[in-house]
Amino acid sequence: MSCPAPTNAGNGCIDVIGRLRGVIVDRGLDAIVLEVGGVGYLVAVTPRTLSDLPGVGEEVVLHTHLHVREDQLALFGFGTTSDKELFGMLLGVSGVGPKVAMAILATMTYEQLSVVVASDDVPALTAVPGIGKRSAQKLLLELKPKMDVLGDVSTVTGAIGEVREALEGLGYGADEILGTLADMPSDLPIEELLKRSLQRLGKAGV
Repeated sequence: MSCPAPTNAGNGCIDVIGRLRGVIVDRGLDAIVLEVGGVGYLVAVTPRTLSDLPGVGEEVVLHTHLHVREDQLALFGFGTTSDKELFGMLLGVSGVGPKVAMAILATMTYEQLSVVVASDDVPALTAVPGIGKRSAQKLLLELKPKMDVLGDVSTVTGAIGEVREALEGLGYGADEILGTLADMPSDLPIEELLKRSLQRLGKAGV
């Protein structure tokens, strides 16, 4: 059983360990041990979250999700509430477990995923380890209404998709493109959107 939301969402599910404050006593490639009140909690994190955390011996606050299965209890930690909410949203997609959800979070931010979903960008999702073409198509189909509810996808126009294709044609990689388009104004004409994207990419390459 998994709790896709931090509070009771009508499915009898409550995330009972939603936040931890403690001292980091050990760091690995994809997890830390956080000591809270004399108890060491093993918390799985993405490389992006890990890079933002302080070193061993330092105090930190993590937003956490407790994943419960018949044979396992696992804690997942996030530096922001938006990452935790996205993790819960991804777990709400049929066939997506914690491993795939964490792989997506390791690859892109909430804003970048919004761009991917809005533009039906299957290649961007298949670049995530563990996601094939069919899984990517299913993810896009199920995430679009979920993100529409939050008002994310509906703010991104078709211009985003056209500019993305243009940038791909110029040889830019998926990570560069997603990072550039994630916070671009959605009401810009295609020409202006492309111009600003190229300017931003040019500065990033300096």
